[in-house]
Amino acid sequence: MSDLRDLYQQVILDHNRKPRNFRKIADANRTAEGYNPLCGDRITVEVRVEDGIVKDAAFQGAGCAISKAAASMMTASVIGKPETEVDALFRDVHAMLTGANGGPADVGKLAVFAGVREFPSRIKCATLAWHALQAALHGAGEPVSTE
Repeated sequence: MSDLRDLYQQVILDHNRKPRNFRKIADANRTAEGYNPLCGDRITVEVRVEDGIVKDAAFQGAGCAISKAAASMMTASVIGKPETEVDALFRDVHAMLTGANGGPADVGKLAVFAGVREFPSRIKCATLAWHALQAALHGAGEPVSTE
């Protein structure tokens, strides 16, 4: 179990050091901002959606290692997926992190964040990008906050 936890930590640290999709999208058609007052994490998520499919996803901002790694892995995992699958993945990741509904069936590589559940104050760091993505996809005009 310790080896698996170490591997998960290494994945998170790698995504923090070299975040994937940390950029602007020139032709983004949906965007949202998120803020976590607890850590000071601030993130902007941009997506380009065509015919109900997330064609591109990216983020910018600053935050702790968990929030940055979560945004990196989130964007990588939603590109190419229909919005309905992205919504289901959000619910599964949220359930994994909070223990709601008995947890998810399968979240793939995103399972590296399962250990965050042991640190309740860090759950908001891991979900910030997901809440911003949901706001972008569903047209929330106000920035989202984890409070």
